[in-house]
Amino acid sequence: MSDSSSPLLRIYPDRLTASVAAAKHAAELLREAIARQGEARIIAATGASQIDFVGALIAEPNIAWPKVEMFHLDEYVGIPIDHPASFRRYLLDRLIKPAGIQRYHLLDGETDPAAVCREVGAALQSGPIDVAFAGIGENGHVAFNDPPADFETEDPYLVVDLDEACRRQQLGEGWFPTFEDVPKQAITLSVHQLMKVKQVITVVPDERKSAAAKACLEGPISPDAPASILRQHPGNHFYFDQTAASKLSPEFVAQNAEVV
Repeated sequence: MSDSSSPLLRIYPDRLTASVAAAKHAAELLREAIARQGEARIIAATGASQIDFVGALIAEPNIAWPKVEMFHLDEYVGIPIDHPASFRRYLLDRLIKPAGIQRYHLLDGETDPAAVCREVGAALQSGPIDVAFAGIGENGHVAFNDPPADFETEDPYLVVDLDEACRRQQLGEGWFPTFEDVPKQAITLSVHQLMKVKQVITVVPDERKSAAAKACLEGPISPDAPASILRQHPGNHFYFDQTAASKLSPEFVAQNAEVV
């Protein structure tokens, strides 16, 4: 568990070692929650940056997955579940089915996104969330809260417009054939709701995240750098690889990071 002496972030040699370390920490938090209260409630992220982390988490031993209730971080509006970019499909194929999670709440952005926000949001708010998994986007977003993010709304889920930088990231990661195919809206967990989670495991690999990482960690805490808000979360844990941390200043790293 974290304490006041924990570093703001840990930096690992590569994506895989960072992901495995983050997964070990996440598994520990899940085991502790299940031992303490008989269940664990989690929010799961998706995207290319999370693939190694999710795989490593599945491989962790002695997690009673049937006692885990999973919520969904974000999803595109208008994407069917059989689309290669569907985050529902991602979670079913990479986490829910392999782990054997029996209680889960997926975000369906196909028919009535506003109703989905209300319904899944009500289930989410029915009790505390033990752990959320997150990342940082190339534009500094957390979940699909693009800049300038709404730090004030208390709604658990929102329908948001995706900015051009976010949409280009999705294209660059290979989820869509052309930029025009990338949806313009998504359902996302709100920043306010993310900050209510007990613990957050934030995995940030890849050099293309390095400029956003520097802005979010060294710049002001601001809606213009949405993931910067995680610096105010007492239970957030950043796991970087060296390339994602490559633009951080040596002084910042010396004061705030554990380099593994």
